[in-house]
Amino acid sequence: MSAKIFVTGANGQLGRLVIDALLARVPAKQIVAGVRTPEKADELVALGVEVRETDYNRPETLEQAFVGIDKLLLISSSEVGKRLPQHQAVIAAAQQAEVKQLVYTSLLHADRSVLKLLADEHWPTEQAIQASGLPFVILRNGWYTENYVASVPAAINNGAFYGSAGEGRIASAARQDYAEAAAVVLTSGEKYQGQTLELAGDESYSLGELAAVVSQLTGKAIPYHNLSAEDYSGALVAAGLPEPIAQLLAVSDSAAEQGALFDDSHVLQQLIGRKTTPLKELIAAAIA
Repeated sequence: MSAKIFVTGANGQLGRLVIDALLARVPAKQIVAGVRTPEKADELVALGVEVRETDYNRPETLEQAFVGIDKLLLISSSEVGKRLPQHQAVIAAAQQAEVKQLVYTSLLHADRSVLKLLADEHWPTEQAIQASGLPFVILRNGWYTENYVASVPAAINNGAFYGSAGEGRIASAARQDYAEAAAVVLTSGEKYQGQTLELAGDESYSLGELAAVVSQLTGKAIPYHNLSAEDYSGALVAAGLPEPIAQLLAVSDSAAEQGALFDDSHVLQQLIGRKTTPLKELIAAAIA
């Protein structure tokens, strides 16, 4: 009998890509999409994917959703500061449903990361999963290249790229790369069971080098201006970003300066069977 694979956050940016990557590997009838609002998942239904209501803040939806599920991908909640209890609710429901494998999208080097704002929720979640007795795989995802590429249009308009990462090396990868890795793990039987995989991009860059790529592709001089974390956060708020997001981006940059976003193990490349998406390719797409 084919394994039922459940993806939480299936309407989100990563979750939707995981669904597509799974559809390339297994029949749609094996895939179950967990979404907060099923009425907004018509596209998934049209693809033949079963949709079930899954709200991290309503444990009763989780208990019903996971019935009959073999493999569960817990995509970490987007609500920073609320993640741990939400994840614990998912883990408890997975135990009750006797899920055969729980896969979790964590943070690069979560057990020792200086990016405390995120690690302080990811690492306890990992510990809770290990304590649950559920068979598991931990996917410690590095930074999404899209997090920086999203700032490229503004950098072109402003004539400069701003940040607070200094000369820190960033080994990011595209969401598509991480989505494919999750799909590989979810369709590989027990091959990766019990493993914690550090996933990052093949190439690393500083924000100065990123700005140089933007300059090369646009033919305009786009220098990188390094600010203090406080000044960078303030600049983001002034540009219209909500303060919590601005603080997260500034803190992440500061952590990057201390090596938090770097890893050169190339485990992600090995998982997906190809090199990770080049930075230049994503920047070119953003400019286009």
